[in-house]
Amino acid sequence: MQALGAVVSFLAGLAIVLAVGSSILRTLVVPRGVRSKLSSAVLGATLALFRTVAHRTSTYGSRDAVLAYAAPVALIATLLTWLGLLFVGFTLLLFSFSPLDMAASFREAGSSLFTLGFASTDRAQLTLVDFLAAATGPIVVGLLIGYLPSLYASYNRREVEVALLHSRSGEPNWGPEILLRHAIVNSEEELVTLWRDWEHWAADVAESHVNYPVLIHVRSAQPMRNWLIALLSVMDAAALQLSLNPQVAQGPARVALRQGFVAVRDIARAEGIAVDDDPDPDSGVTLTFEEFVHAYEQLVASGYAMARSAEDAWPHFRGWRVNYESAAYRLAERIDAVPAMWSGTRNPPLPVVAPERPTNRMPGGRTGRPVIGE
Repeated sequence: MQALGAVVSFLAGLAIVLAVGSSILRTLVVPRGVRSKLSSAVLGATLALFRTVAHRTSTYGSRDAVLAYAAPVALIATLLTWLGLLFVGFTLLLFSFSPLDMAASFREAGSSLFTLGFASTDRAQLTLVDFLAAATGPIVVGLLIGYLPSLYASYNRREVEVALLHSRSGEPNWGPEILLRHAIVNSEEELVTLWRDWEHWAADVAESHVNYPVLIHVRSAQPMRNWLIALLSVMDAAALQLSLNPQVAQGPARVALRQGFVAVRDIARAEGIAVDDDPDPDSGVTLTFEEFVHAYEQLVASGYAMARSAEDAWPHFRGWRVNYESAAYRLAERIDAVPAMWSGTRNPPLPVVAPERPTNRMPGGRTGRPVIGE
């Protein structure tokens, strides 16, 4: 029975150590977006806990304030889970290799794993296991410390372009607002630069967020700012330009739009969201024609030049939007993005928030951020 117990202990300990090692490699080392079930489970459990608390709040600001801690806590929880499981795994290995009882094995595993050195033996058969445990602890912590600068460098690159979009579309971002503001200051020619910048931004964000999924849930410094809403607004603006003004050079807008919905699809898949890679252009979208006409009328009032009526442009816009709307809406709901216009619903529901506009364009000189329907 003792021999059988030792074999079971060895196999269980080895399985735990190898499983944790695989999770660490997949999460911190392999740059191919290979998901670790263990890391994903910890991240999912942490997010679920924070969402349970956040969804009990009554305003988006309160919800965002709670969720801002979810991703950082998930990183710490992942490290603690790895170390805890390694602690158990090496305890079982030490127990299987020696006459030490479970308590003594537990004590020696902790002493070695955390390099405390308060427990030691002169048993030769434990030396290799002790050395492995002693090396594993610092390696895991060191890898995570090395992982954080890459994580925050990607976050900073993402947030710079999102912050720069504030002056072009207000916050929360909205696609028609981008065209509207450029029309007001007669700077439509600058849109070409915007499309090219966001083509590169979308490629960078897709690569980093698929490889480091926790970034998907790292929130912006401002509650009304969100990376997905920013990308959605740029894609909507590009789709509007292509639909309303076919005579304008379409290359930069087309490329930015395509790179944008490829990024949204890749990130949605990383979150386990089903994506249709070849949607029917004639299929419907959630956005209604009435919402489109409302935006169209605002563009007309701003002086934005158009070659098509709302009725003629709608089928073209819908054909573009079908490529990214479903994935973007489901992703926005998953990460509890700010409930901006044209960004889908949230669960639990929240009022849709319009972009803040300069004081001299607010009715009656009002300031602030209007809510749709007020």
